[in-house]
Amino acid sequence: MKPEVLVIAPIYPPTLAAIEREFTVHKLWEETDPEAFLAGIADRVRGVVTVGSHGLGRVRMEALPKLEIIGCFGTPYGMVDLDAAQARGVIVTNTPDSIVEIVADLAMGLVIAVMRRICETDRFVRAGKWLSAFPPMGTGLTGKTCGIVGLGGIGAGVARRAAACGMSVCYHGRREKPGAAWTYCADLEEAARRADCLVVTCPLTPETRGLVTGRILDALGPEGFLVNVARGPVVEEGALVAALREGRIAGAGLDVYWDEPRVPGALAGMENVVLTPHIGSSTKEVRESRGEKLLANLRAHFSGRPVPHVLTRERDRKPGGQATGRA
Repeated sequence: MKPEVLVIAPIYPPTLAAIEREFTVHKLWEETDPEAFLAGIADRVRGVVTVGSHGLGRVRMEALPKLEIIGCFGTPYGMVDLDAAQARGVIVTNTPDSIVEIVADLAMGLVIAVMRRICETDRFVRAGKWLSAFPPMGTGLTGKTCGIVGLGGIGAGVARRAAACGMSVCYHGRREKPGAAWTYCADLEEAARRADCLVVTCPLTPETRGLVTGRILDALGPEGFLVNVARGPVVEEGALVAALREGRIAGAGLDVYWDEPRVPGALAGMENVVLTPHIGSSTKEVRESRGEKLLANLRAHFSGRPVPHVLTRERDRKPGGQATGRA
């Protein structure tokens, strides 16, 4: 009999198909009443597959009495209760890789897109408006300042790319980074005042939740732009919508949101906002590599062999500067 595995959220389709060939799979996200569904299968589930944005908390873990292994597609920084798992003897695994460069690529792409109004002018051309009107003017990058919230690996990658575009760089974090070539701002409001574009790359923690408030957006100012490739809740979404609607900032480029995949209609209707569907780590190469590692973890465990990618408490709590445990 195949081991039964609960999949919390959608993952890379080829990987999900491979899991379905080898295991009995229950897809929690397809259920209209997830808790009732879970109660009906709880005593049969031996494995859980989750993603960095969902993780697995203590309450749900305790509802699965036969749980043996949690396989994360990605690395769930702070999103899996490792203490609860250890107490239960549940193995937690991840799919280690580096998303630093590809997320930094996307962040810089959003900076350029929103400042130069690339998506807005694309719509302008497609609508036939160029025949009778001048296109809207964007803002150049050369000579401007890129402010970075969280100078870890991704933040440093953005800093290098911004510098290559002729921008100066300042950054804010809990502490100054020894040897960093860019200006440190101990106060986030100061960094926002300096910045023409503020790029959020820090992890989501209790301390960073709601870090970018209306006050910070006001410091960024009516000619400033915000880019977020970290997690939606790092930025107060209501404050962001209000600042954009009232012209208190010039625009935003967003890859993450408070209640993904639901995006506020107010944001979707704004010309000066560039929206991408949490694609920071969405490259074919990364997805295939993660899928292979996830399957290797599950296969090893259920065949009684050593699991290759076990996540320890220390590694989970030291994200090494990556913006997120992205799915």
